[in-house]
Amino acid sequence: MSGAGSRGCGSPVPQRAPWSLVAATAAFYLVSATSVWTAGAEPMSREEKQKLGNQVLEMFDHAYGNYMEHAYPADELMPLTCRGRVRGQEPSRGDVDDALGKFSLTLIDSLDTLVVLNKTKEFEDAVRKVLRDVNLDNDVVVSVFETNIRVLGGLLGGHSLAIMLKEKGEYMQWYNDELLQMAKQLGYKLLPAFNTTSGLPYPRINLKFGIRKPEARTGTETDTCTACAGTLILEFAALSRFTGATIFEEYARKALDFLWEKRQRSSNLVGVTINIHTGDWVRKDSGVGAGIDSYYEYLLKAYVLLGDDSFLERFNTHYDAIMRYISQPPLLLDVHIHKPMLNARTWMDALLAFFPGLQVLKGDIRPAIETHEMLYQVIKKHNFLPEAFTTDFRVHWAQHPLRPEFAESTYFLYKATGDPYYLEVGKTLIENLNKYARVPCGFAAMKDVRTGSHEDRMDSFFLAEMFKYLYLLFADKEDIIFDIEDYIFTTEAHLLPLWLSTTNQSISKKNTTSEYTELDDSNFDWTCPNTQILFPNDPLYAQSIREPLKNVVDKSCPRGIIRVREESFRSGAKPPLRARDFMATNPEHLEILKKMGVSLIHLKDGRVQLVQHAIQAASSIDAEDGLRFMQEMIELSSQQQKEQQLPPRAVQIVSHPFFGRVVLTAGPAQFGLDLSKHKETRGFVASSKPYNGCSELTNPEAVMGKIALIQRGQCMFAEKARNIQNAGAIGGIVIDDNEGSSSDTAPLFQMAGDGKDTDDIKIPMLFLFSKEGSIILDAIREYEEVEVLLSDKAKDRAAILKDPEMENEEQSSPENDSQNQSAEQVSSSSQEVDLVDQESSEENSLNSHPESLSSADMDKAVSISPSEQTSNPTENHETTNLNGECTDLDNQLQEQSETEEDSSPNVSWGKKVRPIDSILADWNEDIEAFEMMEKDEL
Repeated sequence: MSGAGSRGCGSPVPQRAPWSLVAATAAFYLVSATSVWTAGAEPMSREEKQKLGNQVLEMFDHAYGNYMEHAYPADELMPLTCRGRVRGQEPSRGDVDDALGKFSLTLIDSLDTLVVLNKTKEFEDAVRKVLRDVNLDNDVVVSVFETNIRVLGGLLGGHSLAIMLKEKGEYMQWYNDELLQMAKQLGYKLLPAFNTTSGLPYPRINLKFGIRKPEARTGTETDTCTACAGTLILEFAALSRFTGATIFEEYARKALDFLWEKRQRSSNLVGVTINIHTGDWVRKDSGVGAGIDSYYEYLLKAYVLLGDDSFLERFNTHYDAIMRYISQPPLLLDVHIHKPMLNARTWMDALLAFFPGLQVLKGDIRPAIETHEMLYQVIKKHNFLPEAFTTDFRVHWAQHPLRPEFAESTYFLYKATGDPYYLEVGKTLIENLNKYARVPCGFAAMKDVRTGSHEDRMDSFFLAEMFKYLYLLFADKEDIIFDIEDYIFTTEAHLLPLWLSTTNQSISKKNTTSEYTELDDSNFDWTCPNTQILFPNDPLYAQSIREPLKNVVDKSCPRGIIRVREESFRSGAKPPLRARDFMATNPEHLEILKKMGVSLIHLKDGRVQLVQHAIQAASSIDAEDGLRFMQEMIELSSQQQKEQQLPPRAVQIVSHPFFGRVVLTAGPAQFGLDLSKHKETRGFVASSKPYNGCSELTNPEAVMGKIALIQRGQCMFAEKARNIQNAGAIGGIVIDDNEGSSSDTAPLFQMAGDGKDTDDIKIPMLFLFSKEGSIILDAIREYEEVEVLLSDKAKDRAAILKDPEMENEEQSSPENDSQNQSAEQVSSSSQEVDLVDQESSEENSLNSHPESLSSADMDKAVSISPSEQTSNPTENHETTNLNGECTDLDNQLQEQSETEEDSSPNVSWGKKVRPIDSILADWNEDIEAFEMMEKDEL
């Protein structure tokens, strides 16, 4: 990922600047690095900056020199074995190899880096080699996305700087647009990929034979990633503007228009993978990392380069959705596009490290600083940013292929703030690369950041981006032979001149955005910020944002704070509140939270969320306590989930007139009778008094030998269980006290113990959300005697009806004649569907509310992942869920839906029963999302 060349806005500007003259005005998104610096770090001397800049030059020479000596003309260097990686001669690495096309990839990708690093003679030699040796007509299947950003972008970046050098009159005097002609040739080779009804390109193409021909060996794919289809506009538009051939820009615009049109309208988010023929979302999770990242980046930069307001409007609309749903400062967590309040995973991938840089370009500086600092703490813990890491900052995927995104964001934050802190961050990156990744023949990717083991690869983007950003970080304006602010960086950090915005403007700029959405004017805030807005009279602004995050990864506290605490403890002050001791009903605890800058929010789905704002803490020590408390809460929740991950249970109403047809999905408990190991519990239900079950029951005769209904809240789950057990109940159902909560929209709770020995609890305990619980309560009001079955999964109605009394009741009810027939039909076509996967079952440590660091239920409940909301496959497939909805997912059920709907009794108690097609569509959508999460790869 890459950003754009920096240009200070200087004085305040209108929120919507006239970007049609962007090249002439050269106004841009960043404040000048010389305009302000925060006083949190000592300024770095000119000599030290020069020393570090020279160190970057030496590192580049080491990488580039070894590629040219040991690998060229191969695409990439294998630094451990000191040889070139040639596709077909090395074992396949899967999709990673799709970037290799036997076109000297690393050389082309490094062209404009040579000029940025003031290596003009080497650049001239490299261009001659490209023109002499590179063949773009190879019989190789390559990634359209990678070939566009690396090769086409590399050729265009090289051309941009070649004509700049030629104009200066010293170098490249012989150059006559040869690189541009190669770029045009490559552009035409990529165009057949767009031959789809949607305009979205095929993900791969054969450089020699194109698409679909037998010899092409490609063209049968149906899916592509959003970034793959949405990261073309800069290179293709630049090619059109340079050459006058409008077809390239037209095709790229059409692809972007289609993606915008297919966004999820209620959330304004896009998924990760889309069908290129139908436009259906294949993977419905959404984030800012792998698979989507550069789509957002190119919307903003297309506005800058092309001066088309519609691109800015689209970006702002998406950005508002990102900050509303995905951003949970300092985290950026994927969500589901149709259920954006539901997290899709509890880990983040390394590619999202570009996003703080993009936020700087947007002008939203605070979350950029927060996320960047969090990433830096992860790097300080592991030396590099792992390919993926969890919300509690543990390694999820341990590889690190020397990605440059974090260096990119570091550069832009320094340009925006002038804060020498970011120079120190860059210095750390240099030291880690030399200490851990440097090998005799270049720099080797990390196979495992925990062990420091290497992988025999050095990707071309390492030379295209990493050294470019690191050098620019330490370089002064006079160290660069051209004005970097006259260019915009592509996602591969290739340079395109801003004057292209006024060249060959033959593309219609119809604003199609307003056809799809009404935009709030606030979307245009921060379009071009200035120093007064970014730093409101506070030179310590950036430091004040970073400071509370210093120990978010490393949980050890600074010694100074420890000493202060020790002294305060000796003087009689209470020790800080620990997560394991927290009770949401304790007023003293709530007051302590407030002092630590932690607020408690009751969510609509029944959960209680804790949110910390360090700046609201009473003191820096309290802020530190608050951060540690939040981290402990995350770990406590994660530990409880890992200790005992239980699948959902079932509450089945078996009395007249239901006879087992209504099955309610219930949350399990980590204590009491385990229904998966013991026979189900069956009995009539009765409400306890008091209803919250937090004290000795006053109506023990009513619950004796029955299943007690109790309300959530006021005390621990285990305490409720003991009270109803002492009254003689044979089981308990806890009903959520948050009206309207439902397992349809929220992950179920797994009820935890009270931290004490719970072996004394012998009865089964289950949890129902308000919507499910109200079904039982309504049934009691209407029928008085309601019998239920508590089990690990719904039981076959045939087994339930073996009870002679039940069988007689069933047979005596005329309204069930048609149901019996329907039951036989459905039971004969049963099919099990397992929705629980291992990866998604861990995704519970954070809820999906923006700006949250952790969440905790007031009853110390541990949430269950959405994929676990579905109970185990039932043996009886004529059960109804909640409003009489059929839970069977067998394909034949859809054919029988009309018959079943007509013949089933109305058990919705005044609530509308949804059509079976709608139910199945929702279920299948969730199933696909959760199954894809298991297969998720970067």
